[in-house]
Amino acid sequence: MVAVCNLSMQYGGKILFRNASLQLLPKCHYGLVGPNGAGKSTLLKIIVGDLSADSGDIALASYQTIGTLKQDHYIYDQFSIVDVVIMGKKKLWEAMQKKEALFTKSEFTEEDCIVLESCEKVIEEFDGYCANSAASEILDGLGLPSKVYDSPMHILSGGHKLRVLLAQLLFSAPDILLLDEPTNHLDIFSIRWLEGYLQNFAGTILLSSHDRHFLNAVATHIVDLDFGTIETYNGNYDAFEKCKSEALVLNDARLEKQEKRKDDMMDFVERFGAKASKARQAQSRMKMVEKLEASIESLQIQPTSRRYPKVHFEICRPSGARALKATSIEKSFGEKQVLHGISFEIERGEKVAFVGANGIGKSTLLEIITDNQKPSNGSFEWGFETHVAYFPQDHARDVNGSMNLLDWLSQFDPRATREGLQKILAKALFSGDDVKKSITILSGGETARLILAKMMLLKANVLIFDEPTNHLDMEATENLIEALQAYPGTVLFVSHNRYFVEKLANRVIEMSTSGIQDFRCTYLEYVAKRDLDHLDVTKSLKLSQKEQVKNKGEDKQDLFQNQKKKQRQKDQLQRKIDQAEKNCQNMEKELDLINQKVLDPSFYKVNSQEIQDKVFLEKQKLEHSLAKEMHEWECASQELIDI
Repeated sequence: MVAVCNLSMQYGGKILFRNASLQLLPKCHYGLVGPNGAGKSTLLKIIVGDLSADSGDIALASYQTIGTLKQDHYIYDQFSIVDVVIMGKKKLWEAMQKKEALFTKSEFTEEDCIVLESCEKVIEEFDGYCANSAASEILDGLGLPSKVYDSPMHILSGGHKLRVLLAQLLFSAPDILLLDEPTNHLDIFSIRWLEGYLQNFAGTILLSSHDRHFLNAVATHIVDLDFGTIETYNGNYDAFEKCKSEALVLNDARLEKQEKRKDDMMDFVERFGAKASKARQAQSRMKMVEKLEASIESLQIQPTSRRYPKVHFEICRPSGARALKATSIEKSFGEKQVLHGISFEIERGEKVAFVGANGIGKSTLLEIITDNQKPSNGSFEWGFETHVAYFPQDHARDVNGSMNLLDWLSQFDPRATREGLQKILAKALFSGDDVKKSITILSGGETARLILAKMMLLKANVLIFDEPTNHLDMEATENLIEALQAYPGTVLFVSHNRYFVEKLANRVIEMSTSGIQDFRCTYLEYVAKRDLDHLDVTKSLKLSQKEQVKNKGEDKQDLFQNQKKKQRQKDQLQRKIDQAEKNCQNMEKELDLINQKVLDPSFYKVNSQEIQDKVFLEKQKLEHSLAKEMHEWECASQELIDI
């Protein structure tokens, strides 16, 4: 259990959160969401102790361990990769090192035997004899080839070193996992493995991610940083989005109702306040107005810190029917060959995802077809009247120098008016004096949006993207997906964000060392084909059963009986819904009382660990019961709709 009490933090004049509180309960997996700059990374650093808040307390049980992803991979450069992973369990690693040192001695003393026995106990306690296979299993899941496990860490790229450090963290099996964008530097296959690993993780998880699909798969709760507050919601990201939207609508309705009551009372006071016969009533109404003002103030939520761009792509003219033809493209860097005879044709209007393991050459292929690299062998040919715009993974190559945003964008279309350029920048969330900012001070997310502004300006009929969502928050990613779904041109892209790929791709080209496999289908259909998903058989069986029932038909008597049966079912469901609603209200009141108790810092000072654990267990059981009751409520409501 981690309790964050009355936390406040600000940078300069920007308030990240004020008097915010949060509890992380055992065995719960929390997805941390919020727009770029909301303070997600800051909150994680405060909890782990790398940063101090302006005010507030962090309470953590002394017996609990927190694990977070390290960044100092250079200190492990001379160690083998598998040993770096095993170092995640410090006591085990030290015991293994002591044991190894003892066996290098020519003679054993009695003291050596005692030390060896102690080491054996530690190794046995931590399953040390299975450590290599357990570490290898994690490395394999994260996409590192087994042939490098005994090689020194320094042979790996920065991205692969971070994978090893992630493997080290997972191997350490802490009570609480804190992860900041763990899917960065992972390919789609490794992300799928990590999802499964985290789903089965027995401890508490708090992780930030811009990958909606990943959050839906892993999170049991969502922690939302917005309005300068921290709010926790039950369920995955989809459930959170629906719940928050409904809560805002309900809050607006309550606010409108309260303000109307206030206006009505003020109208009464103004009309009758001067009359002696109505003076007492007017004074009473005035007191009620004061209470209403306090209530209205509590309902007035700060404007959301989420910002929604309005990206929209147009084309100057359609391209020819065949947009691109690639023939036997190969690429080598020294002795290492990364592309192996890549051939394909792209038709106008297709939205093609290139997928494959990291290092297989996806980005290299995009660099070649955009003339940023030359192939070692093979060729490619763009179709008639194709005009290409490219979103590279390396933003710094495109956005450099010291120009302001307006001047930088104007160089790509000298005919564009200042007003036209400002409109495009405004769609990418650069308005007012923002357009005069130097491109040297832009954040990663701002740079990504500036490149999108350039692509809007060019009106190309072929758009190419290399990891476009790396620096975009959820809102910008959603808008980009909508813009590309509506785009009439051709889209080629590489992305590790499965939600992005799933929503956009209508063709998948899988790259491997043996070439490519071409799947002319959506990403979900591609996954089903690659995994030979047996659920398709189940679905077809269910459909055939429904068809059999439908084909039987019913006579008039059966129809009458069925109508009576349906009415009885409706009555039963309505009673069930009413009872579930009542139960939920009662449980929410009980939860509020417990939350008030555990948010009070004195709770941890005056109560023993046993009492604290008892209260947290009661809270967890109550939340579980509430979630179960709400699920039954929703199911009954849906069933009533379906009848």
